[in-house]
Amino acid sequence: MKILLQTLGSRGDVQPFVVLGQELQKRGHDVVVSATAEFAAMIEAAGLRASCLSISYEALINTPEMKAALGGFSGRMRAYREMQDMMRRQTQEMWDVGLAEQAEFIFYHPKGFLSPYLAREKGGKAVPVFLQPGFAVTGAYPNFLLGARDMGTALNLLSHRFLLGATRWGTGLLAKSWSKRAGVRLDAKLDPLAGYGAGGLRLHAFSSTLFPPPADWPAGNQTTGYFFTNPEPFDPPQDLAAFLDAGPPPIYAGFGSMPGMDPERQTRAVVDALKATGQRGIIATGWGGLGAEAAGPEIHVLKSAPHTWLFPRVRAVIHHGGSGTTHESLELVARIGAGPKPIPQKRLTGEALASAIQMAIDPQTEAKTGEIGRRIRAEPNGCAVAADLIERLAR
Repeated sequence: MKILLQTLGSRGDVQPFVVLGQELQKRGHDVVVSATAEFAAMIEAAGLRASCLSISYEALINTPEMKAALGGFSGRMRAYREMQDMMRRQTQEMWDVGLAEQAEFIFYHPKGFLSPYLAREKGGKAVPVFLQPGFAVTGAYPNFLLGARDMGTALNLLSHRFLLGATRWGTGLLAKSWSKRAGVRLDAKLDPLAGYGAGGLRLHAFSSTLFPPPADWPAGNQTTGYFFTNPEPFDPPQDLAAFLDAGPPPIYAGFGSMPGMDPERQTRAVVDALKATGQRGIIATGWGGLGAEAAGPEIHVLKSAPHTWLFPRVRAVIHHGGSGTTHESLELVARIGAGPKPIPQKRLTGEALASAIQMAIDPQTEAKTGEIGRRIRAEPNGCAVAADLIERLAR
């Protein structure tokens, strides 16, 4: 079976699709993964074929326009206007990859919103894969873009309908604008979050321990569990290995793919919090959220290291809430008592972060995270569950 896995975003958006691709290829399927340019080497190192776009999200996310988008609504609107050409080029390249591959099945990240149209064009099937909750209407909890506080069944339902409707409207506008310029007829409008030709199958690749499937979810929604990867072979640089050996497990701080509105201020807040709590630290500069000036005897700075190797060697993780970091660190939402409340980027101070660190390393919190970690590890393998559903659908 020819399968195209189409995803866009940072490593947390790409790595789960790569892991799923490995499982499908192991079962004898012809698999290709499409992402942005910076992930081609990672895809190929996993033994998969890459068909990548020319755009680099890492370069894009550090442009002045994207950094301005973090500053508020006006900044986001300016960034949106100035990114139109890039988004049209990205859309064109996604379409070209889909036409060239002619896959029987496309499994796609919601950002790959042309996938249902590609499946219809080539007589295939398209199935969306969601890495976070919030892409199916339910009254059990609100859409997390509006916060995690339960608003009651009626308002919870409204929050999902409003935000998912806005998503469909925005992607519909982009598809319409691109198709006119490209001379491509998309004909009848499709729902980018519903897939195509697959009987309504939608995969939710996160833990049922953390988010039990709501009783009111529409039919076709299937929670698989996380697409966890095996620990990567990693030979740590000598200075990192020496730092880890020199003292107790440190606190990791890394904001991954999130560009900082003010990296210097954010870095100071991390350093001040580590000093206030008497903790050693590892700071990952990532895609620009934190700076390298914090290095010292008690703080080690690096660009990145495999989370699967590093996180078992640290005591707690300070992160930006991205899907990859969150899932691999097993940090959980504050309402289940396994981590502190999130701190908005604009309110990040040393004092606020020190308080959060103290909660994260409290024995009660550590016991709770350990318990939930054991429950998640006992869940079925998410990739195997997804692959079984895919093969059942094909039959």
